Amino acid sequence: MSLVKARNNVSVSGSGSATMVFAHGFGCDQTMWRFLAPAYEERFRTIAFDLVGSGRSDLTAYSREKYDTLHGYADDLLEIIDEFATGPVIFVGHSVSTMIGLLATIKAPEKFSAQVMVGPSPCYINDGDYVGGFSREDIDELLETMEANYLGWSSSLAPAIMGAPERPELRKELTDSFCRNDPDIAKHFARVTFLSDHREDVARSQVPALILQCTDDMVAPRSVGEFLHRAMPVSTLHIIDNVGHCPHMSAPTASSQAIDRFLAQSLR
Repeated sequence: MSLVKARNNVSVSGSGSATMVFAHGFGCDQTMWRFLAPAYEERFRTIAFDLVGSGRSDLTAYSREKYDTLHGYADDLLEIIDEFATGPVIFVGHSVSTMIGLLATIKAPEKFSAQVMVGPSPCYINDGDYVGGFSREDIDELLETMEANYLGWSSSLAPAIMGAPERPELRKELTDSFCRNDPDIAKHFARVTFLSDHREDVARSQVPALILQCTDDMVAPRSVGEFLHRAMPVSTLHIIDNVGHCPHMSAPTASSQAIDRFLAQSLR
């Protein structure tokens, strides 16, 4: 087994001349794509993986120095693409992974034909006219609560992040996923995630982007999607009628329909 495959628990399926790469959000793993990724296996080579420190990745590969910014994860993504992708890459990222993908498209734009951003946010903290959804005090309190009682924090916050009030099994799944993570790694990753600010990077990505948001998302409000749509050189904003931050799980059909329309237009 290659070092990259073992490090990120890389899974490859499907067949096609182009590749779709799926990257999960904070507290999750690649299994969260099981409602969406199979729909593309007949048309594309599909790759799913776990961010280092999450899922079944190699926890010994976690370096606080390397992963003290999202650039470390972007470098991993490019290594995965180099080793496992064929043809142009369509990157599908959720939450924090949307920014990991964005950074990768800036570093190596020639590797990408499109990027799909599910619940993206370049900055979670309100700043002047920019509405990220949280005050700095909100984020500090979130991180302090997490530091004091990670399992309790996970059990209370994960169901709210999932939303999907009519799908209690999904709320439980996300809670269980949060709780399975190594607490020390999760705390560090949370700090890197929620204190990151990539607003100045957004306009540097020339790869066509679909910004996929929900009507009611406590993590990434609509104002964030509108900011991204204005700032990105080539972008499409699509709003899904859904409660929560994980439409690829709670509204997979609406998500895939939006992705299909976007790909039909951007890959012509």
